[in-house]
Amino acid sequence: MAQHHKITIGFLIFPGFPMACLTSMIEPLRAANEIAEVDAFDWVILSEDGNTVTSSAQVVFQADAGLHDVHDIDQLYLMAAPASSFADPARSDAQLRKLERHGVTLGAVSGGVFPLARAGLLEGFRTSVHWCYAAAFAQEFPRIPATNEVMSIDRRRTTVSGAAAGFDLALHLVAEQLGQDVATEVACWFQHALVRGQGVDQRVPTVRAESTDDMLPPVVRASIELFASHIEDPIKVADVADIVGVSARQLERMFRKATGHSPLQYYRMMRMNAARQLVRYSNDNMTAIALAVGYASATPMIQNYKEVFGLHPAEDREKVNLFRVRKNLAVPVVS
Repeated sequence: MAQHHKITIGFLIFPGFPMACLTSMIEPLRAANEIAEVDAFDWVILSEDGNTVTSSAQVVFQADAGLHDVHDIDQLYLMAAPASSFADPARSDAQLRKLERHGVTLGAVSGGVFPLARAGLLEGFRTSVHWCYAAAFAQEFPRIPATNEVMSIDRRRTTVSGAAAGFDLALHLVAEQLGQDVATEVACWFQHALVRGQGVDQRVPTVRAESTDDMLPPVVRASIELFASHIEDPIKVADVADIVGVSARQLERMFRKATGHSPLQYYRMMRMNAARQLVRYSNDNMTAIALAVGYASATPMIQNYKEVFGLHPAEDREKVNLFRVRKNLAVPVVS
């Protein structure tokens, strides 16, 4: 049964946040209000200090209020880059915990899971993490149960992997508040053909750009899942072939047909992509990164990194740092 009490949502934005995450949630809520002709949703844009915030696209947003000045909200979503942090972590983390104690549902979109986790508010909660940040998140928060699903709603924690998933979450809120018919009409307004909910995995691009992992043959997909679970402790391709029930030669042929690469090449690329996440979205040194992606030392990892990406990982990190937002730790983000 559709409900009609107003829900007030706070969006806490950090410097360098992806603005698509914000607009992808606000627009469907605005449309739902118009379609249903009721004031079902209200929202407020927050920053830590109430001042302006510059997004990753260099568009400036004026906050409606500061985090410490807001009280009458039902839900709060953090939107940030992976390296984003509070200027005053002790005070702002305490405010998040206070809001949580007063019944506010806390959540995050895309990189916003990082500052929420750093505040200690995702411990024990199933958390949706964008595939591009998965290695960095697992490295920093090994005890938080991360999922590849586009959306995770676990008690009073709601996390979504990116901007498109934020739109899906907004539709979910509309359906709960105003009914499925209104949610469907909102989706049609924006030509959002596929509405995804909990239990749906993100579509992760494969090495071959025109496909995603859910389009691969079952044997290849199962092999990739095994590779993904053995980034830190490498597994032999022959052992993977045995587990999925084909010969090593069959697996080689199937991989080349589906991805254009051998299983070994594909596996190395997965490990290098994980290394690149850690280079870009963590402060780990090269030795720690090498160990995290299955190398005994930094030297061979650095060599492979240079071969794959065309530059030294330290150069890659410095290149990313050129785009950091002034006076903050925000780095380039994905939506």
